[in-house]
Amino acid sequence: MIDRAPLGLLYVNVLIIATCGLVYELVAGTLASYLLGDSVTQFSLIIGVYLSALGLGAWLSQYLEDHLARTFIEIELALAIIGGFSTPLLFLAFPLVDWFHSLLYGSVVLIGVLVGLELPLLMRILKEHLDFNELVSRVLAFDYLGALFASVLFPIFLVPRLGLTRTAIVFGLLNAVVGLWGTYLLRPLLADRALAGLRGRAVLVIGLLAVGFIKADSLTTLAEENTLGGQIVYADTSPYQRIAVTQGERGFQLYLNGHLQFNSVDEYRYHESLVHPLMSVCGEAQRVLVLGGGDGLAVRELLRYPGIESITLVDLDPAMTRLATQFEPLANLNGQSLSHPKVTVVHQDAFLWAKESGEAEGTNAHGLDGEKFDAVVIDFPDPSNYSVGKLYTTYFYRQLKRHLAPGAGVSIQCTSPLVAPQSYWCILHTLRESGFDVTPYHASVPTFGVWGFALARLLSPTTPEADSEIVNSKQPLDWTLPPKLSPAVTGLRFLNGAAMRGLFQLPADQQTLDVPANRLNDQVLVRLYDQEWGGRG
Repeated sequence: MIDRAPLGLLYVNVLIIATCGLVYELVAGTLASYLLGDSVTQFSLIIGVYLSALGLGAWLSQYLEDHLARTFIEIELALAIIGGFSTPLLFLAFPLVDWFHSLLYGSVVLIGVLVGLELPLLMRILKEHLDFNELVSRVLAFDYLGALFASVLFPIFLVPRLGLTRTAIVFGLLNAVVGLWGTYLLRPLLADRALAGLRGRAVLVIGLLAVGFIKADSLTTLAEENTLGGQIVYADTSPYQRIAVTQGERGFQLYLNGHLQFNSVDEYRYHESLVHPLMSVCGEAQRVLVLGGGDGLAVRELLRYPGIESITLVDLDPAMTRLATQFEPLANLNGQSLSHPKVTVVHQDAFLWAKESGEAEGTNAHGLDGEKFDAVVIDFPDPSNYSVGKLYTTYFYRQLKRHLAPGAGVSIQCTSPLVAPQSYWCILHTLRESGFDVTPYHASVPTFGVWGFALARLLSPTTPEADSEIVNSKQPLDWTLPPKLSPAVTGLRFLNGAAMRGLFQLPADQQTLDVPANRLNDQVLVRLYDQEWGGRG
């Protein structure tokens, strides 16, 4: 018989195993989003598969009839090893095997089945000591409380502070501790001959996981180097993304959540193409807004124009702008642009900034007194998931219009018109439907291939009626295209007069396509992007 006092400790076990189970699910969903993109799809599939596996585990528990206490402890130890080491193993396997999806979902099923076995077994162990109603209500209450703990801790503390690898290992350790603890709490139900073996295995598992925790940085670095293909020279995990910098033979590369953002060898081609066509038609711009671009490279190009009085950079992640100012190779590459006195950095989601700043009257939270911008550079990551895709919607562009001075211009990166033509033209049609007059152009960036941009200008009041008039208008832009570089701009490595003209000459395989606009309630762009890039991204 189990003493009444240890029963309360068994409820603590329920709390711990419920927290562990949900954390494994969250880790798998986040890892799938990092590696495979499209966070909504990946989380939906992971949750569905995991919940089904929980049900399978609960169903299978009916066939376990003997030695329930020992079986419960064995399951805890198995879950500790499989769940704790699942993340580093999946990271390591991603670049090496073609059947990664099967491995990912197979691990989710296995973990889900083991978690699904836990509570039914524990309830059957306790049923002889508690009234059924009391048993069910208490066990389920602690189970749901554990889920709450996991859901709060995961985004606020675990991922930012520990990272995915250490988070999985820590909760593997907790499962192993529950197993070891169970050998004492359930001692009356365990045979003497099994006790020493169970405790020995529990100590071994705890030891292995402890070593894994200590070596977590090495495991993560090894996994990322295998995935990204270079030596990791900088890595950080923020509440928003995983940041990694690799060093190659000729330069360094920045990755966000495993997606390449730039190569220091040829980034100048991208950033000169993003900034200078816009500034060539907005030569008198004094107030410039940069959305995204926390690496400071677009700001570097803007600072070539002495007439600019202020640059406001809105970037979500302080870890990104910290990299741009404190990581010496990048700080040298961007010319310490974010430390320039003309530059103001605002750490906020650009989607919320555009909405809230536009609605505020007088001086807003960032000290901008109803400021209107003469030029806007938009340098967001590609729309590989719905979180980023909202920054390419008609809703966002219409919010942005409220921040534009009359005749203001906008430049935006729009993914590759050669690899992803439907995605590219979806962005341009979305801008047009939002009330902008838009001109496509492209540049060759060796690391990425042919890359697409758009040059847009606001020529009307910001009313729905005016938006409709512009969409239906066939009038040409009221500015000279292709634009000419300002003679005052020096030090460019890619653009000259001929190259500038070439940006606006689209070949036959990059002509306009009829695709729908991207809306907040129907982000067709994310689906198109996923279809076109597929395994290439």
